[in-house]
Amino acid sequence: MRVGEVNRTTAETKIQLKLDLDGSGVSRIDTGVGFLDHMLTLFASHGRFDLEVSCQGDTQVDDHHSVEDIGIALGEAFRQALGDKKGIIRYGHMVLPMDEALILTAVDFSGRDFLGYDLQIPTEKVGSFDTELVEEFWLGFVRNAGCNLHIRQLAGKNSHHIIEGAFKSAARSMRAAVSIDPAFADEIPSTKGVL
Repeated sequence: MRVGEVNRTTAETKIQLKLDLDGSGVSRIDTGVGFLDHMLTLFASHGRFDLEVSCQGDTQVDDHHSVEDIGIALGEAFRQALGDKKGIIRYGHMVLPMDEALILTAVDFSGRDFLGYDLQIPTEKVGSFDTELVEEFWLGFVRNAGCNLHIRQLAGKNSHHIIEGAFKSAARSMRAAVSIDPAFADEIPSTKGVL
């Protein structure tokens, strides 16, 4: 089973997270940040990942610590679940329409971290959620998953659609990338022999 489980406690957050890469999209999400709960539910569903997330954070200050630390924990869980990455396709990409928004994502589980982030979210908030935290979430994720992730907005004017499209597109890109290629199930997808 390709499962990652992270228990992360800091002075600002207490997170329990469990990820199954070979799931069916079932999720139980309680981050204390309603908009992030919605995005992670979509992420699990569109990636077909089983995902459980519980977070107790200092949201009375703001949502920053919870959002960033959940990104970190999710990245750590991906790294754990992928292990030596034997047999994975490694690369994935998606161009996803979300009403007027069009989002491109591409991912490489290379072992190296890089975030190419190009979303022009027109509002500072969606409900009570600070939209600048979307980038912080993905930065925490890539640094701990050890992947290159590019997220680019090709069109769109609605903040909610842009962010939702990014999470859905990223999930589908990652689903493709972590899938096992039966023809290469016993091989590391790199000429170096290690990722």
